[in-house]
Amino acid sequence: MALFPLVAPALRPGRRADRGARPARATVTKEAVDGARARDADGLAVASFVLGLLGLLVFNLLFGPAAVVMAVIALARSTERRGRALLGLALGVADLVVLAVVVTAHGVVAWGS
Repeated sequence: MALFPLVAPALRPGRRADRGARPARATVTKEAVDGARARDADGLAVASFVLGLLGLLVFNLLFGPAAVVMAVIALARSTERRGRALLGLALGVADLVVLAVVVTAHGVVAWGS
């Protein structure tokens, strides 16, 4: 018994926990929800920026619209990384412009000759 002086009685070896005891309920505050939402919006802003950059090189048909949508959602959620979201929006639009130029020049959605 001396080995476990700080362990709650219900957790000591050889004893059972009270089956009628309820676990403590976790409380979720408005600040915690707002903080999680802000982190999500910041993540969307960064993802929009990265997809916009990647879209200039490959898969602009897929990454361009995804970057635009993520940037708009991040801006709607009032991200702290507003500049990053705006860059992602601009790069997403640039992806679509590059796609339009390639389709107009070659007549197909392909980079090859």
